[in-house]
Amino acid sequence: MARAPEPTGRPDGVWSANVARTESGELAVAGVPVTQIAGEFGTPTYILDEADMRARARAWKNAMDAAFAPLAGADVYYAGKAFLSKAVARWMAKEGLNIDSASEGELRTALSAGVPGSRIGLHGNNKSDAEITLALECGSAHIVVDSLPEIEQVARIARAAGTRAPVYVRLTTGVHAGGHDFIQTAHEDQKFGLSVTTGAAQEAISRIAANPALSLIGLHSHIGSQILAADGFAQAARAVLDVRAWAAGQGIEITEVDLGGGYGVRYTDADAVPPAPEEFARVLAAAVSEHVAQTGLRPPRVSIEPGRSIVAPAMMTLYTVGTIKDVATDSGPRRYVSVDGGMSDNLRPALYGAQYTALVANRLVEGEEARCRVVGKHCESGDIVVHDVALPPLAAGDLLAVPVTGAYGRSMGSNYNMLPRPGVVSVRDGHCRVILRRETIEDQLALDVG
Repeated sequence: MARAPEPTGRPDGVWSANVARTESGELAVAGVPVTQIAGEFGTPTYILDEADMRARARAWKNAMDAAFAPLAGADVYYAGKAFLSKAVARWMAKEGLNIDSASEGELRTALSAGVPGSRIGLHGNNKSDAEITLALECGSAHIVVDSLPEIEQVARIARAAGTRAPVYVRLTTGVHAGGHDFIQTAHEDQKFGLSVTTGAAQEAISRIAANPALSLIGLHSHIGSQILAADGFAQAARAVLDVRAWAAGQGIEITEVDLGGGYGVRYTDADAVPPAPEEFARVLAAAVSEHVAQTGLRPPRVSIEPGRSIVAPAMMTLYTVGTIKDVATDSGPRRYVSVDGGMSDNLRPALYGAQYTALVANRLVEGEEARCRVVGKHCESGDIVVHDVALPPLAAGDLLAVPVTGAYGRSMGSNYNMLPRPGVVSVRDGHCRVILRRETIEDQLALDVG
């Protein structure tokens, strides 16, 4: 059992850089007290520190530009699956990032924000004809081919449109990493990519190169998520570059490689501090430089896809405390603190056993701390927000803040038990605004045609 750390303003902490305690003891984000946000927008509410998120995006862009300037340059694609809205898409574009989409909804969100198609990529293991058609119509930077049948699907749609589709091949390299089996994505027994070991990847490359409706521009690799060390990325980069060298030996020139995302963050003080973007970029550039020297090939243009590392630490979720009860367990007493949200606004603790922490946000609270479990209001015993945290005496109506909820909170949110999904409030320089409004019961009933 550990208490949550207080905000420090440091980017390697668990709170966004602009979270601080006020003189009255409550938390404020970019100068806006959380009681003001709760009073104006209700709870649960996601609070997004805009300046912090943009600074993290800028750090990735600057690091990759510097590391790859001696080679063929680099691009950074923000992984929209982590959390995407029109405001976020605009911020990322203004910071020089492109957008990685994995559905028609994500693609249309980026387009509606004014991001040109040439700065948007399309992923997915089961793309619809409509998604591929939209990607071609908007001039998407690339479509990542994930299976052999998809090759002909993309080619058919490109022929009908009278164009050539720019494609990447997603490789299953056998290099995998991440905090949970569900988020390790480069081993053989899973749904993504084409295996290098079995030769499926090589077959895909040959088929695409021979198809006049397709333009093979790149190779793609993604080894997992919540990765807190750089070694796996270097190993995966070498595996991808080996395939590129094989293709060159077949007379097939591939000018780009995408080395994916998965860069981890700290959710609690128990997590290791991940390498800075500069370190990841240095490791990737070293792997590319070494391979270029060994093979004599021209360096490829390299891209990466950070998402979690940009948005997760920039957002917190604000809850209101309700029922509090003390329970006897085999390992000692535990206090259950119920809040007005739960697994519908953060599925990760139930799905992955993910660990979070929490602070009392509306006041300084004195008194003996107790071993607490923060739980939601859903009809599931696994509806846990924070598994274990030391909290002082609480009362119904107190506010709890849970940090590092920007990635896969709102984007994996649901209407379980018909709870409306919370809104997202952006805060910057003492001002706040809604960038995604809170759903209402009326919104849900409007979908029910009886």
